[in-house]
Amino acid sequence: MRKVYLLGTQVAAISIAELLAKIDSLLHKKQRAIITHLHVMGANLAFETPWFRQFLNDSYLTYCDGMGVQLGARLLGDHLPARMTLADWIWDFAAQAEKRQYRLFFLGNPPGAAERAAECLLQRHPLLRIVGTQHGFFDRQADSTENLAVVEKINAAQPDILFVGLGMPAQEQWLLENWPRLSSFLAITCGGIFEYVAQDIPRGPRWMTQHYLEWLARMLLQPRRYFKRYLRDNPLFFSRILRQRFFGLKPSKSPYNS
Repeated sequence: MRKVYLLGTQVAAISIAELLAKIDSLLHKKQRAIITHLHVMGANLAFETPWFRQFLNDSYLTYCDGMGVQLGARLLGDHLPARMTLADWIWDFAAQAEKRQYRLFFLGNPPGAAERAAECLLQRHPLLRIVGTQHGFFDRQADSTENLAVVEKINAAQPDILFVGLGMPAQEQWLLENWPRLSSFLAITCGGIFEYVAQDIPRGPRWMTQHYLEWLARMLLQPRRYFKRYLRDNPLFFSRILRQRFFGLKPSKSPYNS
């Protein structure tokens, strides 16, 4: 699997079809693995935060989640074949999961979002096996009573794939601390996917999402949530990419020094 090295993080140069095939292969071999994603905000965070960067690099693969990362690779003289926002490939995954009878568990997002997402997916794929859901508003300290109860709930459901949508980097931190005691074969970090599938959060029109303008649609639809993020993260990301290209910029050794 070819990888692009972007601000110290390895990003898999694969397509959606190749990603789905790898998920199928991992489950067929009963191989435990974590699949993560990288967008511009995550790339900046990984550059600044050693443990987070290490977690991404130690995962089975990190895929390109956003046009900014794809463009960043191009500026470095490399190529990522696809930008694979989960909201785009969740439906292809659901069709495959229904056919293969994967057992799925949805963890994260506000109360009710995972349940509503499950209902939406089941409307189109009625034989999909969603064996449990759990919102992300619980005490996530590793040894807290609530966290241990959530781990027990997940293990009791015996999922093949656990989707973890606690936001970045909380979802990665949670997996780092809890993966050894979870019994699922795969874990996939998923951000706010349940809210998008449930249509609690709208996406931009298709012409925008297909022409690399989803960031603009998000800013227009949710300015409070995204305006500052894109205003800060995009220029910082591309300045770092150019510094990596021309001056060999390396990631920080300190989480507070970029």
